[in-house]
Amino acid sequence: MNWDFTLANYGVVWSFLVQLGLLLIFLLIGNILRNVVPFFRKCLIPSALIGGTLLLITDIICKQCGFVLVDNRIMQVITYHGLGIGFAAMTLKTERTTVKAKKTQIVEFGALQGGGYMLQAFVGLGITIVMFLFTQGGDNVISYICGLILPLAYGQGPGNALTWDINFSNMASTFFSGNGSFGLSLASIGFIVASIFGIIYINYYKRKGLLVVRTLKGNGEEDANIYCEKNEIPDNESVDKFSIQMGFVVLAYALAFGFMCLLGIISKFTNSIAWGFNFMWAALAAILIKVVLNKLKKRRLMTRSYINNYQMDRISGFFFDLMIVAGVAAIEINDIKNYIVPIIVLSVVGGIITYVYIRKVAKECFKGFEHEFFLMCFGTLTGTASNGMILMKEVDPELRTPTASLYVLSNFPAMVMIAPLLFLLNFASSSFQNALIACGIFFLLWSAYTVFIFRRRIFKKKYKNVEENIWVDEDEPS
Repeated sequence: MNWDFTLANYGVVWSFLVQLGLLLIFLLIGNILRNVVPFFRKCLIPSALIGGTLLLITDIICKQCGFVLVDNRIMQVITYHGLGIGFAAMTLKTERTTVKAKKTQIVEFGALQGGGYMLQAFVGLGITIVMFLFTQGGDNVISYICGLILPLAYGQGPGNALTWDINFSNMASTFFSGNGSFGLSLASIGFIVASIFGIIYINYYKRKGLLVVRTLKGNGEEDANIYCEKNEIPDNESVDKFSIQMGFVVLAYALAFGFMCLLGIISKFTNSIAWGFNFMWAALAAILIKVVLNKLKKRRLMTRSYINNYQMDRISGFFFDLMIVAGVAAIEINDIKNYIVPIIVLSVVGGIITYVYIRKVAKECFKGFEHEFFLMCFGTLTGTASNGMILMKEVDPELRTPTASLYVLSNFPAMVMIAPLLFLLNFASSSFQNALIACGIFFLLWSAYTVFIFRRRIFKKKYKNVEENIWVDEDEPS
């Protein structure tokens, strides 16, 4: 069959590239505005969020003129895959931490992340269950399940919020028709909550003299080691080093796809959990690749390091930026008209409970760097890890506190403690009664994690010594 590259074949040849071009162009515009407008810069609003909002507004104007600029389906596909590919690249990194983290604090950080998710799930689901009971039988029934999207939107960002919004929308038993826009709206608001609350927090505690902003040492020039580690493959190989990095990322995502296909074949239950967790399977596949590479190096079958941390950071950052711009642009205003009230209530209450919970835990378990820890964790549990890192670097640019090390090392215990939420999503959405049961389970899990975190205060158990309780920056003058 003959075909060409003209506009007659726009859908096949040009459609995806045009949509991708829109994302990158509006990302550039968002970055320009962030640098030009002091408010955006001072409030640490991500350039991707600004660009996505501008693209959404532009698309709304175009629709009023009878022209559709944004292909929502393509934007949703990019959002979905951006999360998985970004996680694969982020997990492939070889972490080298310079600040020693305490083992107990690693587990406590994991418990805090698990507790934060469970609290958001319990409160969010509880709110919409009450709303469902009050609106049941009326014209505009508010779904009982939509509150469960809160921890996915705030805790994991647009990709997972979109996935489960669509999953819930496809179930007749949920009375829900967010069609992806509900979750994307909550996730977008989460970025704003992380940025605005975070910068207010920094300025408030700076004025009170309780927050020390650690300045950069030296002239602030980049260390060459961040670009290349010892024994890495050189840049002048026959294949570009960046191509090698992309090859490993795509390999990890391909393995994840194969695993999802396998789960989909096994049973109806495993099929229901396979496709909604593409980011988790991508991360597990990346861990498997790292294990294989380490085994090959130990047996001297491979002498060079093929993973470059700096370029993996760039790859994950690129796909996360694309995910954010596409996620905001994919919001369909007509789909959220009936959900304005729950979106506002969930956004406000979710931000407040997350703030209070993390603040109390930071004061209890992470003394000596409680502010740095709070900013990292709050930014992560309302926006993404990037938001948390940006906020934390505002007060600790050289990462002298153990916060970054704790975040890296706590990934495994955090995944274990968050897992019950992920595996209860389908159960909770299958019926109203199951949603009530799930809500109770989330409360019990949150209670268990919180008791573990505050165990010393609850059971009057004292620390063995001062060093175990309070971290001290040895580089700071006494």
